Amino acid sequence: MSPRHGASLAAHNFGLQLDGVLVEYLSEVSGLTIEQDVVVSPRNTAQGQGDITVLPGAQRNGQCTVVRGMTRSASFTRWINDSVNGRTGTARRNAAVVLMDHEDNPVRRYHLRNAWCSGADVGTLTVGEGAVLTETVTIVFEELVIE
Repeated sequence: MSPRHGASLAAHNFGLQLDGVLVEYLSEVSGLTIEQDVVVSPRNTAQGQGDITVLPGAQRNGQCTVVRGMTRSASFTRWINDSVNGRTGTARRNAAVVLMDHEDNPVRRYHLRNAWCSGADVGTLTVGEGAVLTETVTIVFEELVIE
C-alpha cells in the first residue's frame, strides 16, 4: 500500500542505485542539495525608472555524503576504487538515492548524474566493540534531479 496523497514519508529505508541497480542499503544520507545560480538583470523602464529582474541561472554541481554498513558489496566497493584511482571511464556513473516505503516500493528518487566517489572514511575500529562497522563515502555529481 503506497502512502496516501499528502502523507509524509518515513525516512527508514533507502538505498543507492548504480545505473539502475540497487547495490547498497544506506544508514545515512546528507547533502542532497540542489543549488542554482541567480542572474540579476538591472535595466531601465520606458519611464526611466530602475528595475531589477531576477532570473534562474545554471544549476550547480554538488556532493552528498552516504554512510553504509561495511558489507561485501563488490559493485559499490569497485565504484569507490575506480573513483579514487582516477579511472573516470568506469567511475562516472549515474546513481540514485532511492527512498522506499515500508514494503520496499520506491517512492522517491534523487538522481545523481555523472556521479563518482571523491573519498571514503572507515569508521573507528575498536577491539572488543560490538558495533556495526560503517564507511562514509562522499559522492560528487554534476546534476541532481528529484523524481
